Amino acid sequence: MTKKLLILLFFLGSFFTQAQSLAWRTNMTDAIAISNEQKKPMLIFFTAAGVSDNLQNEIFKTPDFAVWSRDNVVLVKLDLSDSSADQSEKEQNLRLKDAFGVQDLPEVCFAMASIRKNKTTFSALGKIAYKPGGAKAWIAESNLILHPVE
Repeated sequence: MTKKLLILLFFLGSFFTQAQSLAWRTNMTDAIAISNEQKKPMLIFFTAAGVSDNLQNEIFKTPDFAVWSRDNVVLVKLDLSDSSADQSEKEQNLRLKDAFGVQDLPEVCFAMASIRKNKTTFSALGKIAYKPGGAKAWIAESNLILHPVE
């Protein structure tokens, strides 16, 4: 009985560790390159210090989100209050926030991008904020944005 419990705890622990170790990109140029290479849209998470942690705690830190994000998107986190970011990066992140029409933080935008002749062009797919209901409901709504039914 103890052996079975230890095995179960090991598997559950590995799921939670995976959810904690998501590969969030913070450099938009790198994220665009990875997105284009993997042919996956970017999930751009706009946040700042002092904003609600519900989105992170109830959605991003779940095993369901870890599995879904690995298969569907390239994760990009743009912290608008990051003191370690240089001035040009801060300005770029604020311009992106405005360009995507982000009003309230935290918010997620889905987008594809391309770089041609040193000019970046974004194609916004949609955006979503935190909504109560858990990871599965949030993922279902995100899937409607990424794969609209026509």
